[in-house]
Amino acid sequence: MSKEKQDKHFPVWGLDNFIRRLIDNPNKYCSYVTKGQVVADLGCGPGYYTLALAESVGSEGKVYAVDSDGKAIQALEKKADKHGFHNIEAHASSASDLSFIKDGSVDFVLACDMLCSIAPRYRESAVNEIKRILKPTGKAYLSASLGAVLGLWSSNIGRADWEKILEGFRIERRGKDWAVVSVA
Repeated sequence: MSKEKQDKHFPVWGLDNFIRRLIDNPNKYCSYVTKGQVVADLGCGPGYYTLALAESVGSEGKVYAVDSDGKAIQALEKKADKHGFHNIEAHASSASDLSFIKDGSVDFVLACDMLCSIAPRYRESAVNEIKRILKPTGKAYLSASLGAVLGLWSSNIGRADWEKILEGFRIERRGKDWAVVSVA
């Protein structure tokens, strides 16, 4: 019997490259944060959004960068060091175990297409961890590609699963496969 992988990984080179920068602005989630805040970038990969978030929260703030791919975390740490960011705390861990983040300590969680990359049996734990770490006034951006992801694999999240994920959150704004939420 094969062991189910907890999380899926994209190749590191595919997550941060010049082509992606032409079609996707790494600053697009920075409007959700301000100086001094604490952010968790879950499924951060090699830090495509992490560095922009770290710059937005400034040296008074902090970004937890979390990805289960150790190679992606190493690439992020190199980039953070090269650009002089000292407010990023990187962890090679699944989003289903954020035990290194205190309860109710995070102002903003970015989980951009992370939930569709986590094995279904660990997804509920990841959602519970997001709820646990968010401050009562905190917000989270959750998204899940509900179809094929760049043709590499099909998402394991259907419409019903997506609606179940959103249960227990207060929905601030939403689109077809994304939502800005807070703890209900």
